[in-house]
Amino acid sequence: MTLESDKEIIPRTMSTQHPDNVNVPEWSSGEVIDGNAEICEAYFAYETLGCQEVMWDAEGKDVDTRVVRKLLTQYKDFFRTHIIGKDVRLTYRIPNPTIEVVEKKVFVETLQNIPVACDVASSFYQKEVAPIFEVILPFTTQSRELLMLCNYYKKVIIEDENVVLSGSVKVKDWVGAFKPKHINVIPLVEDFNSLFAVDKIVTPYIDAVKPSYLRVFLARSDPALNYGLLCAVLLSKIALSKLKKLEKKKDVTIHPIIGAGSKPFRGHLSPDNAEQFLQEYRGLSTVTIQSAFRYDYPFEQVKESIKLLNEKLPNGEPLTLTPMEENMLLKILQKCRQHYESSIEDLAPLINSVAPYVPQRRARKLHIGLFGYSRNVAGVSLPRAITFAAALYSIGIPPEFVGSTALEDLTDEELELLRKHYINIRHDFGCVGGYVAWQNVNMLMENHEKAAERARMNKDKLKIGLAKILGDLKAAEEELDIKLGPRSLTEKRHENFTNNFLIAYLEGEESEARKELVEAAKLRRCLG
Repeated sequence: MTLESDKEIIPRTMSTQHPDNVNVPEWSSGEVIDGNAEICEAYFAYETLGCQEVMWDAEGKDVDTRVVRKLLTQYKDFFRTHIIGKDVRLTYRIPNPTIEVVEKKVFVETLQNIPVACDVASSFYQKEVAPIFEVILPFTTQSRELLMLCNYYKKVIIEDENVVLSGSVKVKDWVGAFKPKHINVIPLVEDFNSLFAVDKIVTPYIDAVKPSYLRVFLARSDPALNYGLLCAVLLSKIALSKLKKLEKKKDVTIHPIIGAGSKPFRGHLSPDNAEQFLQEYRGLSTVTIQSAFRYDYPFEQVKESIKLLNEKLPNGEPLTLTPMEENMLLKILQKCRQHYESSIEDLAPLINSVAPYVPQRRARKLHIGLFGYSRNVAGVSLPRAITFAAALYSIGIPPEFVGSTALEDLTDEELELLRKHYINIRHDFGCVGGYVAWQNVNMLMENHEKAAERARMNKDKLKIGLAKILGDLKAAEEELDIKLGPRSLTEKRHENFTNNFLIAYLEGEESEARKELVEAAKLRRCLG
């Protein structure tokens, strides 16, 4: 019998567990969302907000592997008419064993749970149902990882049913057959080289597996942390172009997913920017609806925006790049990355010193390793992207502007190409220009010795870093013809809170600093 799962209906909106929200939802009993609260959250995303998919995240956090059982038990009425795996989707993001050494066995545990969920759902619906048949593999860098995952599931989990236990009794005779018989793998591509060569990564998988369709997840947040805003946008456009060309070449439907936060640095997908986002990133099938999107905006606006995304996705075809454009964009990327890394290298200790003031919104594990849960840019360790962005917003230096002196380094032809492929560049920078707190920049310059002491760094290095930031801000103003600094009353209030935060930080007033940081984030409608 065929398992009940309509694999041709691709979800448009994927609710995720990114901890970028500043407000805590009403149904959460504490400030940190975990455990049973995430079960409730999944139901809320489906039933109340209208999200068509929930990403169940085992990367970097403990996750309840009995999620299907709990959803079907606690919310019977909804799921009787909304079949998991058909009408709504639940998709695991699993640890990558190649990268996340400590989490290797979580990879095993999560995959082993897929047949368990199938048994539970089939019992509930009184027919064979595969509630989970796709998994997201983070930090995919080579096709071999995708094929190894497929083979592991097939050879270790599914073929186990034929192991002989005693006499003629096999595993499947004792505990039942293991289903679904195969799973789809969604590569999550995150780093510079992999985004630039995403077609080469997925081609061998397509050739070997011959899937009826392929979903490819493009990271937008970590590339911004690692290479800067300009690089993150261009890498997304290059990847979308390459996937569209590959789709036509291989005659297989490719459904791109993009993981975007609510401010421009992490993607600029928010309830008040959904239309511009769809205009910017053409060629998408699915977008992530992260926590700040769901909890930091008015409820009705959130629902309407999700409805809009469900209706308007997929949103056409991306611009396909010529080889000449790709080569020129690579030169632009190299310049932008170099300027960004230069600024970040000098500011890293200050950012790391501010990061602990950012409140946790999810129960995450200890950050360990280069590509696991800490991030390394220009040879320095940094917090994860949300905390990184929150730290910079909180001191009045939006991360979008870091490395903007690259704009002065581009030729006229390069600048024209950048504007062609980053169509909302002026809009995006303008949206966060009001969060630039000149008072704070001046205060840091005047008190750089005290700030360096708090950050445990060399005072001269900090002064150099701040001078680079001033250059970045000036370059953005001149090259994009925008005015930085608060304009609206809300932006002026935001500046006041960041000003108070910085004073409290410099004076070591811990609780006051945390309070002011949160108040600023509420006005911004996200942590980072």
